[in-house]
Amino acid sequence: MSSTDSGYSPTDIITYIGIPLAVLGVLPILYNTVATLAALSKIKRMLRHGRLTALTRSDVVNRVIEVELPRYAVTPCDRFAETELYWKPARQPSSIPGGSWTNFNWQTRAIGAKTQRVEYADQLRQPQVDVAFDELVAYLLDLGAVPDAHGWKLLRSTGLWTPMGCSLMKSPDGHFNALAIAPLDDSDGHLSLKISWSPDWTTRDFSSLPPYWIRLPPPPRTKPVEPTEVNEAADSVEGASTSQENIPTENVEKTKEKDQGSLRKEFLDSIQKQAEKNSRATLTCQISVGGLVSAMSQDGVAVFSSANLQGLYIEHLRIRPGRTDGVWFASVATAYGTTSQTVLWNYKIPDEILNFARRDTVPCGVLVLLGVVDESETPQWATNYNTNQEASELFFRRSQEQRLAVQAESRMPPPQREAAARERMHREMNERMQDMRDRMRLDNQRRETRALEALQSPKWNTKLVAEHNLRWLRQQPQRAAAVGVNVNESLALRDIVGTILHRMVLNGEFASSICRILDLWKAWADNGGMRRSDFEALAEKQELFALASLLVALVRDTATAHEGTLSLDLQECLRMWKIVRLG
Repeated sequence: MSSTDSGYSPTDIITYIGIPLAVLGVLPILYNTVATLAALSKIKRMLRHGRLTALTRSDVVNRVIEVELPRYAVTPCDRFAETELYWKPARQPSSIPGGSWTNFNWQTRAIGAKTQRVEYADQLRQPQVDVAFDELVAYLLDLGAVPDAHGWKLLRSTGLWTPMGCSLMKSPDGHFNALAIAPLDDSDGHLSLKISWSPDWTTRDFSSLPPYWIRLPPPPRTKPVEPTEVNEAADSVEGASTSQENIPTENVEKTKEKDQGSLRKEFLDSIQKQAEKNSRATLTCQISVGGLVSAMSQDGVAVFSSANLQGLYIEHLRIRPGRTDGVWFASVATAYGTTSQTVLWNYKIPDEILNFARRDTVPCGVLVLLGVVDESETPQWATNYNTNQEASELFFRRSQEQRLAVQAESRMPPPQREAAARERMHREMNERMQDMRDRMRLDNQRRETRALEALQSPKWNTKLVAEHNLRWLRQQPQRAAAVGVNVNESLALRDIVGTILHRMVLNGEFASSICRILDLWKAWADNGGMRRSDFEALAEKQELFALASLLVALVRDTATAHEGTLSLDLQECLRMWKIVRLG
């Protein structure tokens, strides 16, 4: 039967069957177009909300959206110059997964771009940012976050296999995670982290001492200093200005010379006045991985300012090749700033200094010779000589010889007796001279032997040496005052070390002298023991050696007290991962 017989023409067939089929074939394309445009609109809205700049391209046929987002390296805002941005979270953080870092305000630098091909808006991921691990942890600690000891210990032991969601930092109340392990999807082998923060968690402000900073107290004031020299300088300048009105014209050159001298004296007085002011002010020092970074005079005010961070000269205490002054200062400052409450410190004390501080290096006999310790307080190390008995025996022997000679003379004729008496007196005088020379030679030999025995005597640890040296300094305060250090009875060892560091910052000559003693001490400890030249050097600078022993003792106590603690776990993690991915 033909189509004509059935009543349907080819046109009708095309109309009723072909067109619906064609419409059905176009519907997926229309659906893909609508769905792609809707997803693209949602993605753009998410980008605008997070204030992100991105390039977007869409393929409506294949239902693919390409989003090219920049990748950044970030660092916290400047604590002193950008106070508002530093202490307050961002107003509009990004809601896109991987953008938890937008909870804070950062200094950003574009380091590349990442292109993503997504189909739905919820598949979009914000690229993680690169951030220095130590800066991130220091920033959170400065805001008030609390480290999680278990998390840091787990991270140190398992590394990248640390379970996702493991907490490293918690909120101040300890109930919420502030820093945790994130998925490794976009980390490229780096440690992946995510952060969360609420404005209510910020418990510190700009007046708090930042991490990696220490305060060095000034020595106790014993007597108020009156700026008499400054007043005299001002009077001299005023006198010069008033007398200049009546000076004849031929004395103008002399007047100019006097004015220049007065101005020079006034300038020197102002420098001296500033130096005295710094010596009475609290110093604030920043210690980084490379040692001392900056030092400023705080002058009793807890508020910092970026204008005077480099207010003090510190070039003599920077770590440089060939010089150890900066290493010693940074090590002792680290020990001074590391307390039972300290959980983060940037500078790592070199192992050679830690090993030196732990070893027994000072012979106790040397301390006896220096007058620091009484010999009764030390183990037996020297040979004992009975000098009184030796002198008595010599006296009895000479007396016996004289008595026998006098008896022999009494039996002689007078002429021979006088000659024998003269000969005896001459012989006795020579014997007395010889006995005196023998006694002096014997004393020198015994003194040399005692010095050698002192160098070979049992060695004491640095803590015991520091205790005896501190007692010696307090018994002779003028020796410590000669180098500008106060060893008041009310000050503990750690407080005295703070005043020593304070003086090292302000006085380069003092810092070099005490570091030379430390180098000498470490040299004989590494080379098998103290030599005679080392002992003579200590005897010349005994007060500096006593102060140096206080510094080494503090390093020893700190190294011993913090073994296996949170601070070491945290420091080791910061050493292993310099840069992390945050998202």
